[in-house]
Amino acid sequence: MRAAKSKEVFMGMLKTDLITPDSLQELKKGKKLQGKCLRIISAESPVKLYWCYGVIAVLSAAVLSLSVALSVMKVQLITEKCGPSYDTCPKDWIGFGSQCFYFSEDMKNWTFSQTSCMELEAHLAVFESIEELNFLKRYKGDSDHWIGLHRKSPEQHWMWTDNTQYNNMVPTQGAGECAYLSDRGISNGRDYTHRK
Repeated sequence: MRAAKSKEVFMGMLKTDLITPDSLQELKKGKKLQGKCLRIISAESPVKLYWCYGVIAVLSAAVLSLSVALSVMKVQLITEKCGPSYDTCPKDWIGFGSQCFYFSEDMKNWTFSQTSCMELEAHLAVFESIEELNFLKRYKGDSDHWIGLHRKSPEQHWMWTDNTQYNNMVPTQGAGECAYLSDRGISNGRDYTHRK
Protein backbone atom coordinates (compact mmCIF):
# COMPACT_ATOMS: atom_id res chain seq x y z
CA MET A 1 0.00 0.00 0.00
CA ARG A 2 2.78 2.34 0.80
CA ALA A 3 4.58 1.60 -2.44
CA ALA A 4 1.44 2.43 -4.45
CA LYS A 5 1.07 5.82 -2.67
CA SER A 6 4.73 6.64 -3.25
CA LYS A 7 4.32 5.86 -6.94
CA GLU A 8 1.27 8.17 -7.18
CA VAL A 9 3.15 11.01 -5.49
CA PHE A 10 6.14 10.50 -7.79
CA MET A 11 3.90 10.50 -10.86
CA GLY A 12 2.18 13.64 -9.62
CA MET A 13 5.57 15.35 -9.33
CA LEU A 14 6.48 14.30 -12.85
CA LYS A 15 3.20 15.67 -14.18
CA THR A 16 3.92 19.10 -12.66
CA ASP A 17 7.28 19.19 -14.38
CA LEU A 18 5.67 18.50 -17.72
CA ILE A 19 4.45 21.48 -19.71
CA THR A 20 0.74 21.27 -20.29
CA PRO A 21 -1.42 23.75 -22.21
CA ASP A 22 -2.70 25.13 -18.89
CA SER A 23 0.76 25.51 -17.48
CA LEU A 24 1.94 27.12 -20.75
CA GLN A 25 -0.82 29.68 -20.47
CA GLU A 26 0.12 30.30 -16.82
CA LEU A 27 3.73 30.75 -17.91
CA LYS A 28 2.71 33.30 -20.55
CA LYS A 29 0.66 35.22 -17.96
CA GLY A 30 3.66 35.23 -15.61
CA LYS A 31 5.99 36.52 -18.33
CA LYS A 32 3.46 39.20 -19.29
CA LEU A 33 3.20 40.28 -15.65
CA GLN A 34 6.98 40.19 -15.32
CA GLY A 35 7.27 42.43 -18.39
CA LYS A 36 4.85 44.95 -16.87
CA CYS A 37 6.86 44.96 -13.65
CA LEU A 38 10.10 45.42 -15.55
CA ARG A 39 8.62 48.34 -17.48
CA ILE A 40 7.62 49.95 -14.18
CA ILE A 41 11.10 49.47 -12.76
CA SER A 42 13.24 49.94 -15.86
CA ALA A 43 13.38 52.28 -18.89
CA GLU A 44 12.61 55.73 -17.44
CA SER A 45 12.70 54.56 -13.82
CA PRO A 46 16.49 54.44 -13.36
CA VAL A 47 16.58 58.16 -14.14
CA LYS A 48 13.73 58.79 -11.69
CA LEU A 49 15.34 56.48 -9.16
CA TYR A 50 18.71 58.26 -9.38
CA TRP A 51 16.95 61.59 -9.21
CA CYS A 52 15.16 60.48 -6.03
CA TYR A 53 18.46 59.28 -4.56
CA GLY A 54 19.99 62.66 -5.38
CA VAL A 55 17.14 64.56 -3.73
CA ILE A 56 17.38 62.34 -0.66
CA ALA A 57 21.15 62.90 -0.49
CA VAL A 58 20.78 66.69 -0.81
CA LEU A 59 18.04 66.82 1.84
CA SER A 60 20.07 64.59 4.18
CA ALA A 61 23.10 66.86 3.75
CA ALA A 62 20.95 69.93 4.42
CA VAL A 63 19.48 68.40 7.59
CA LEU A 64 22.92 67.33 8.79
CA SER A 65 24.50 70.75 8.16
CA LEU A 66 21.55 72.50 9.81
CA SER A 67 21.80 70.30 12.91
CA VAL A 68 25.56 70.93 13.14
CA ALA A 69 25.02 74.68 12.74
CA LEU A 70 22.33 74.70 15.45
CA SER A 71 24.46 72.71 17.88
CA VAL A 72 27.42 75.07 17.32
CA MET A 73 25.13 78.06 17.81
CA LYS A 74 23.71 76.50 20.99
CA VAL A 75 27.23 75.96 22.38
CA GLN A 76 28.12 79.58 21.56
CA LEU A 77 24.98 80.86 23.26
CA ILE A 78 25.66 78.80 26.35
CA THR A 79 29.28 79.95 26.44
CA GLU A 80 28.34 83.60 25.93
CA LYS A 81 25.58 83.42 28.52
CA CYS A 82 27.59 81.65 31.19
CA GLY A 83 31.04 83.04 30.48
CA PRO A 84 33.86 81.33 32.31
CA SER A 85 32.94 78.24 34.24
CA TYR A 86 34.59 76.85 37.32
CA ASP A 87 36.83 74.76 35.07
CA THR A 88 38.20 77.84 33.27
CA CYS A 89 39.10 79.85 36.36
CA PRO A 90 42.83 79.99 37.15
CA LYS A 91 44.15 77.88 40.00
CA ASP A 92 43.19 79.18 43.47
CA TRP A 93 40.43 81.36 41.98
CA ILE A 94 36.74 80.74 42.68
CA GLY A 95 34.12 80.88 39.95
CA PHE A 96 30.69 82.38 40.45
CA GLY A 97 28.26 83.11 37.62
CA SER A 98 30.30 84.45 34.74
CA GLN A 99 33.26 85.64 36.78
CA CYS A 100 36.32 84.29 38.55
CA PHE A 101 37.36 85.76 41.90
CA TYR A 102 40.63 85.62 43.82
CA PHE A 103 40.71 86.37 47.54
CA SER A 104 44.22 87.63 48.22
CA GLU A 105 45.94 87.33 51.57
CA ASP A 106 48.30 90.26 50.82
CA MET A 107 47.66 93.49 52.70
CA LYS A 108 47.99 96.56 50.44
CA ASN A 109 46.37 99.93 49.81
CA TRP A 110 43.61 100.26 47.19
CA THR A 111 45.83 101.63 44.39
CA PHE A 112 48.53 99.00 44.86
CA SER A 113 45.85 96.27 45.09
CA GLN A 114 44.34 97.38 41.75
CA THR A 115 47.84 97.46 40.18
CA SER A 116 48.51 93.92 41.45
CA CYS A 117 45.23 92.75 39.93
CA MET A 118 46.09 94.37 36.59
CA GLU A 119 49.41 92.48 36.57
CA LEU A 120 47.29 89.31 36.69
CA GLU A 121 45.17 90.66 33.78
CA ALA A 122 42.28 91.21 36.19
CA HIS A 123 40.86 94.04 38.33
CA LEU A 124 39.50 94.48 41.82
CA ALA A 125 36.20 92.67 42.28
CA VAL A 126 33.14 94.06 40.52
CA PHE A 127 29.67 92.74 41.30
CA GLU A 128 26.58 93.18 39.17
CA SER A 129 23.95 91.59 41.38
CA ILE A 130 23.03 91.02 45.01
CA GLU A 131 23.83 87.31 44.49
CA GLU A 132 27.41 88.15 43.49
CA LEU A 133 27.73 90.53 46.44
CA ASN A 134 26.48 87.85 48.84
CA PHE A 135 28.95 85.38 47.31
CA LEU A 136 31.82 87.84 47.88
CA LYS A 137 30.74 88.52 51.47
CA ARG A 138 30.48 84.79 52.17
CA TYR A 139 33.97 83.97 50.84
CA LYS A 140 35.89 87.00 52.09
CA GLY A 141 36.19 85.52 55.57
CA ASP A 142 36.79 87.70 58.63
CA SER A 143 39.01 90.20 56.81
CA ASP A 144 37.96 93.22 54.80
CA HIS A 145 38.79 93.10 51.08
CA TRP A 146 39.09 95.97 48.62
CA ILE A 147 36.61 95.95 45.73
CA GLY A 148 36.81 97.81 42.42
CA LEU A 149 34.64 100.74 43.50
CA HIS A 150 36.15 104.23 43.93
CA ARG A 151 35.44 107.95 43.61
CA LYS A 152 37.57 111.08 43.44
CA SER A 153 35.77 112.90 46.24
CA PRO A 154 32.71 112.40 48.49
CA GLU A 155 30.72 114.70 46.18
CA GLN A 156 31.27 112.52 43.09
CA HIS A 157 29.58 109.31 41.94
CA TRP A 158 31.05 105.92 42.71
CA MET A 159 32.73 104.35 39.67
CA TRP A 160 33.87 100.79 38.96
CA THR A 161 37.41 100.16 37.78
CA ASP A 162 36.09 99.74 34.21
CA ASN A 163 34.80 103.38 34.40
CA THR A 164 31.11 102.45 34.59
CA GLN A 165 29.00 104.22 37.19
CA TYR A 166 27.86 102.29 40.26
CA ASN A 167 24.07 101.94 40.38
CA ASN A 168 23.94 102.19 44.20
CA MET A 169 22.10 98.87 44.54
CA VAL A 170 23.66 98.68 47.99
CA PRO A 171 24.57 101.96 49.72
CA THR A 172 28.15 102.45 50.85
CA GLN A 173 29.02 103.44 54.40
CA GLY A 174 31.73 105.97 55.20
CA ALA A 175 33.30 109.06 53.69
CA GLY A 176 36.36 107.62 51.92
CA GLU A 177 37.22 107.34 48.23
CA CYS A 178 37.80 103.57 47.99
CA ALA A 179 35.30 100.81 48.75
CA TYR A 180 35.83 97.50 50.51
CA LEU A 181 33.71 94.61 51.72
CA SER A 182 33.23 94.50 55.45
CA ASP A 183 30.98 92.48 57.71
CA ARG A 184 28.39 95.29 57.42
CA GLY A 185 28.40 95.26 53.59
CA ILE A 186 30.12 97.88 51.45
CA SER A 187 32.18 100.34 53.43
CA ASN A 188 34.67 102.89 52.19
CA GLY A 189 37.87 104.33 53.47
CA ARG A 190 41.03 106.14 52.50
CA ASP A 191 43.30 104.77 49.79
CA TYR A 192 46.34 104.54 52.07
CA THR A 193 44.69 102.00 54.44
CA HIS A 194 45.96 98.44 53.98
CA ARG A 195 43.41 95.69 53.39
CA LYS A 196 43.33 92.36 51.61
